[in-house]
Amino acid sequence: MTIQRRTFSKIAAAGALAVAAPSILKAQTGPLRLGVLTPRSGAAATLGEDSLRGMQWGADRINAAGGIAGRQVQLIVQEETSPKDTIERFRQLVLKDRVDSVHGLISTGVTLALAPIAEEERVLTMCWHGTTQNGVQEVMPKTNFVFRSTDNECEAVMGALLTVKLLKGQFRTIAGVNPDYSYGRNNWEAFKVILARYGIEARVVSEQWIKPGATDLTANVAALSAAKPDLIFSSMFLADVPIFLRQGKAAGLFDKSRLVLPTAGVQTNVLRKEFVPEGTVFGHDTLYFAHPGASALQKAFIAEYRDRYKAIPSSCADRAYFNLMAYKAGVEAAHKAVGRWPKPDEIAAAIPGLAIESIGGKGMYRADKVANQMFYQGLTTNQNDMDVPTLSKVESVYSDQLQKPSGADFWEWIKSTSFPI
Repeated sequence: MTIQRRTFSKIAAAGALAVAAPSILKAQTGPLRLGVLTPRSGAAATLGEDSLRGMQWGADRINAAGGIAGRQVQLIVQEETSPKDTIERFRQLVLKDRVDSVHGLISTGVTLALAPIAEEERVLTMCWHGTTQNGVQEVMPKTNFVFRSTDNECEAVMGALLTVKLLKGQFRTIAGVNPDYSYGRNNWEAFKVILARYGIEARVVSEQWIKPGATDLTANVAALSAAKPDLIFSSMFLADVPIFLRQGKAAGLFDKSRLVLPTAGVQTNVLRKEFVPEGTVFGHDTLYFAHPGASALQKAFIAEYRDRYKAIPSSCADRAYFNLMAYKAGVEAAHKAVGRWPKPDEIAAAIPGLAIESIGGKGMYRADKVANQMFYQGLTTNQNDMDVPTLSKVESVYSDQLQKPSGADFWEWIKSTSFPI
């Protein structure tokens, strides 16, 4: 990583001499060029495409209203893949395309590699999902230019709290089937810790770990069927979710086992009533597409999205839109304060604390550049006129009650904080 940063610095310095004069002029009068890094293929492709659609929708609305501080927004899209290749595309966006900021990133692993470079090179970077946490430990606790999503554990914390609230007394044994990397392992551990905090002495009868990209979960389903848990927790959120649910339904796994799926909402378009059990604790992250109290903004977005793409948008679209609107608000606040086109550090300093209306609700960035947004979960029902399950009652919790405060140790915080139930 040190070699990469030094190499990048040398290239940037050389390039700056060649393009300084025109870039200064362009920064004030030309289009506002925003780089986008998003997965377009592989296991996270649906998440990346949904995110890009949300950002493009926001850019179109901004441009129709006159742009950001008078400049039209132009998106320059590159693909997020491996850390190494994504860093190279980041360099291209910054050095060749001369973007004003970079938006995107789904994978935490990619962001862990890219964020230190963006920080050192003073490139304003707005992250959709990827965080700069290694597990639950902050590796960049004081960022200046990198804005981060809510903590990965928010969904599991809320799912555990709803399990306590809605299902306490209805189960004695539990099992986990989770992604086999830090995200899945941390969420499973957090779920168990919260249950114990509220006096639920559930015995773990099976732990199943799913490799990313797995397409055959029959062995895992068989192991769960043999263990006969009263309740199954899973933080899977990629294409493995419908695979697990279809295979579990076929095996009769859910006849007696309740489900907690706090992150499955991103796969709503491929989840069908016939294999998603009613009464599942189900999470939609920061956007629930059928919210009865939806804002005018959400209603407009949902209607236009479904008409154009014949699909249901997920929280991925909301997070990309949220970041774009936060950037817009920061640029305009800084522009007003300094009376000229603001520098990246001036924009970065202006963003924290600004109230942002996103598709899924209001949010803001904390002083440490970590996002706060509303989260939505509830019990599923098939009593609707759609092909997919909805929520019988929407439970909403703001993320300041679901993620650790700045500088806190996650495990100490989760064992001592007062949670909303």
